[in-house]
Amino acid sequence: MRNEIYWIVTATIEPEHYDACVEMLTPLVAATREEPGSNAYDYSISSDHTVIHIYESYRDSAAVVTHVQDTFSKFAEDFGRFLTINAFVVYGWPDEAAKEILDGFGSTYMTPFVGYTLSDTR
Repeated sequence: MRNEIYWIVTATIEPEHYDACVEMLTPLVAATREEPGSNAYDYSISSDHTVIHIYESYRDSAAVVTHVQDTFSKFAEDFGRFLTINAFVVYGWPDEAAKEILDGFGSTYMTPFVGYTLSDTR
């Protein structure tokens, strides 16, 4: 069993908040990039600037806990001002500590059953 935990979040934003949201997210992305357990952290937006998909990948459950408690928590209030989470789908096998945190976002859990990631070989 691999340890990687990843998710896709679907969120909505008011188009007029786009610039302020980018300004808020830029230091969050930079801080996340410095986390040793972060594999990917990517935001994508629809052409009408109303729907955002967030892809995040972490080495393991401990990295998830570190990210949310140490990094994301500093930006959570501003994040909530600009974005409304509509779906939060988690893939992998998060441990109880990670699930406790992810449950707070209303997560749905999907268990991989066939496939691979390159992190399997690291």
